[in-house]
Amino acid sequence: MKPTPIEISCAAVKAKLDAGNDVVLIDCRERDEWDLVRLGQSQLLPMSEIQQRIGELEKHREVEIIIHCHHGARSLQVATWLRQQGFADAKSMAGGIEEWALQIDCNLPRY
Repeated sequence: MKPTPIEISCAAVKAKLDAGNDVVLIDCRERDEWDLVRLGQSQLLPMSEIQQRIGELEKHREVEIIIHCHHGARSLQVATWLRQQGFADAKSMAGGIEEWALQIDCNLPRY
């Protein structure tokens, strides 16, 4: 079976959320970034803490996990690492919250 692409567009994430799909949205930025701006449905799990806190994701092992950060670089690293840990449907939201603010919700603060 061919693995699913590791990156997903902001528009595709929005469509999944709007459709009520069973996805988990993880924000891998740091707390200070989260405090500046966040997507309401996301959970904060900083990249710097993910190895110690991976157990928190165990219940989502069979669910699509979409990780985002500021621009998409950290989330791509986290998605790759999660796939190596057996989370086969972990994905990175391409462009991060910056792209979301530009394409989906222009009212979000940018930094």
